[in-house]
Amino acid sequence: MNDKNWEALLRVIDGEVLKEKPVGFIIDSPWLPRWHKSKILDYFTDPETWFDANLMAHKTFPEAIFLPGFWAEYGMCTEPSAFGTKLVWTEDDFPHPIKLPLTAEAIASLAKPNVRTDGLLPFVISRMAKYEDRLKENGFHYRFASSRGPLNIASFLFGTTDFMLALAITPEEAQNALKVITDFTIDWLSLQYEKFRDIDGVFLLDDIVGFLGQPDFETFVLPHLKRIYQTFNPRVSFFHNDASGIITAGYLKEIGINLFNFSFNHSIDEMRRLAGDNVTLLGNLPPRDVLALGKPADIKAGVRNMMGSVSDFTRIIWSCGGGMPPDTSTENIRTFITAVRETS
Repeated sequence: MNDKNWEALLRVIDGEVLKEKPVGFIIDSPWLPRWHKSKILDYFTDPETWFDANLMAHKTFPEAIFLPGFWAEYGMCTEPSAFGTKLVWTEDDFPHPIKLPLTAEAIASLAKPNVRTDGLLPFVISRMAKYEDRLKENGFHYRFASSRGPLNIASFLFGTTDFMLALAITPEEAQNALKVITDFTIDWLSLQYEKFRDIDGVFLLDDIVGFLGQPDFETFVLPHLKRIYQTFNPRVSFFHNDASGIITAGYLKEIGINLFNFSFNHSIDEMRRLAGDNVTLLGNLPPRDVLALGKPADIKAGVRNMMGSVSDFTRIIWSCGGGMPPDTSTENIRTFITAVRETS
């Protein structure tokens, strides 16, 4: 992220209403390679392809705040790889981890990886370090330490349905595993902070938290997210959950989150009531059906509907309800940005 967009992000989080309505998107491997017209496997294995795709996005849409910006991830495989999962790669499809065998003993005995040596994590750090000078030459900096959240990582390790059942059937073992994963996540974020001194934001993604009711959220989510965010107390505490966010929203202040990306199924006014006035909201046009698949007229109508229901634009960054979806065209993104800027 360049200084201009980082400063704009901070101003919005501080409650300033900008003259130019802020637009931002989460961009990563589901969208960037195909938009860049490169193979997904090349995006992961060729650092130059990764760098060029990210630089091209920033230069094509300089007015957009791209989050987290030059994210050196390996899709859903990054964090699970450190725990020893098998990883499946194909030339032009998204990679995925193969879950570990699920037993109460396996969950209870989960060991914390070494973030400096295990899985793909050293490759992430190496890529970031190799390109840091070139980022700065182009006016950009690494601003965020990023990771999947504890429940999300657990779901990759043991399977979503199986681990959700484990929360009910073997809650003590499941909680122990989540403590280990939380310790790992803090280590992983800390390493990014250590290596890249411009970082002053934490970005966690965890859709699985949206599958839990309030009692389970308070037991299996709240203590772990609080521990992560409050370990760092970053300038920007960013959380993505585009599953159900009704319960999550009510705990954002307690956790320490000040930037929240949520599902398009929740209106901005609804999220504002639940999250309070001090959380910046990032959303919430339907990402696939409107932003990616819609025609320009659909996007303009969607933007009018999204913005027309909001009376106070304080602490809002206009976006879609989730990450940038695959196959979203340059034209559609440009239409979105223009529609936001022209809507009064």
